[in-house]
Amino acid sequence: MLIPNPLRLRVCFSETFIRSLQPPSIMDTKFFRKLGRSVSSLGLGTWRMGEDRFLDDSSVAALKRGIELGATMIDTAEAYANGRSEELVGRAIKGFDRDGLFIVTKVWPTNASYDGVLKAAKRSSERLGTFIDLYLLHWPSSFPICETMRAMEELVKTGLVRHIGLSNFNVKGVEEARACLKNTDIAAIQNRFSPTYRRDYTDVIPYAQREGMLYMAYTPIEKGALSGNRLLRRIGEKYGKTPIQVALNWLICIEPVVPIPKASRIEHVEENVGSLGWRLSSGDFAEILGSL
Repeated sequence: MLIPNPLRLRVCFSETFIRSLQPPSIMDTKFFRKLGRSVSSLGLGTWRMGEDRFLDDSSVAALKRGIELGATMIDTAEAYANGRSEELVGRAIKGFDRDGLFIVTKVWPTNASYDGVLKAAKRSSERLGTFIDLYLLHWPSSFPICETMRAMEELVKTGLVRHIGLSNFNVKGVEEARACLKNTDIAAIQNRFSPTYRRDYTDVIPYAQREGMLYMAYTPIEKGALSGNRLLRRIGEKYGKTPIQVALNWLICIEPVVPIPKASRIEHVEENVGSLGWRLSSGDFAEILGSL
């Protein structure tokens, strides 16, 4: 079912989704043409993980629990806790089927020169203990974008990185980066997006959908602020879901969007993963779109 809107964003609602997720053992995933594969409809964010060493074990346990529950995409970055976040991700994924995981990390703009990107990716891979499924330029940098993209292509060629993408870019910036590429393409965009922060709804997200790109939404629950939203609470009561689960499901309903909420405690991860396996009705989706 498609939601009526001038952008023609494809949105999955409860009736069609329930029919598609049969048998019940099938995981809640989305397929992306630019990736050539499916990924979990919800990811695990790791911002600030590793800053407090006393919380390392609980952070690793939370990530492991998320993977067990089907959130098999993990997002991190070299800038998070100066690389310690990547180390914790590396600890968390041990023992899991690597082919079933999708590991994302990012290069900081000051490392976006050709040599800087190659060296940064190698360091990140060593901290993670594995190859990188998706490598993003964290923010636009002062280095020429074609220089950065040339390094990204080299990483794909060597096999250290499977796919490349951009974070905190608009459509114009993405197009400029794509024009530099010869042998690969931008597979993903990661920007801030939530039910109350929808700047990309009218341009970047429709662009990602049209191009078959993954759109990763960071700060999807506004650092927990949406937990007290009355509208989300009222709608959630109909489904037996919390405001956080409704907010995340609203994002998941939009075809190219995969939210990546950070949760460093098992109970928060379990609540977040409760946004999977069901979909809002078209009416509830539209009410949130029009009211928040």
